[in-house]
Amino acid sequence: MRTLHRIAVYCASSNDVPERYFQAARDFGILLAGQGIGIVYGGGRVGLMGALADAAVSAGGEVIGVIPRKLMDLEVGHTGVTRLEVVETMAIRKGRMAELADAFVALPGGIGTLEEISEATSLAQLNYQDKPVGLYNCHGFWDALVSWLDHAAQEGFIRPIHRDLVAIDSDASQLIERLRAAVIPRVEDWAPRPPEVPQKA
Repeated sequence: MRTLHRIAVYCASSNDVPERYFQAARDFGILLAGQGIGIVYGGGRVGLMGALADAAVSAGGEVIGVIPRKLMDLEVGHTGVTRLEVVETMAIRKGRMAELADAFVALPGGIGTLEEISEATSLAQLNYQDKPVGLYNCHGFWDALVSWLDHAAQEGFIRPIHRDLVAIDSDASQLIERLRAAVIPRVEDWAPRPPEVPQKA
């Protein structure tokens, strides 16, 4: 079983989403704090990001924010967290979050959230990082993405060995346990081999 000291959490910065998602973010922050798992997140004080951070801090948890300078004002950088790191670019932000975390989880979010969790998954698939990836499918938010994963697997675009690379659960506690138990396939065990070139006589 893996030891999870910190989890990078990706989620929406929008305030214009239903309250049930805000509550799910708060509950997730409280859960992680209660288990002694720190949070690494995008550093904002608005949207689900802010709800997650505020709840975890209130519950005594460690929260590290990483925010690009350009977004410091747009996302209202959260100065009330354990530590707020201001970086220059989105790429540096993602790299720094990956350095600090032992796993990655996406809560409900938009294009940015999807891009971030997709990159984390791709890097795990190619063994550029050995950290598990999960979707917290609260209120069925990720159902459409789960259907796409199934479709892509059925059509051969996702190998069977990778179908369970992303842990998916609507129960946050069970999701954390699945991340602890995750095994990432070695690229050597599945990478396609080029066809052999016939030797000239």
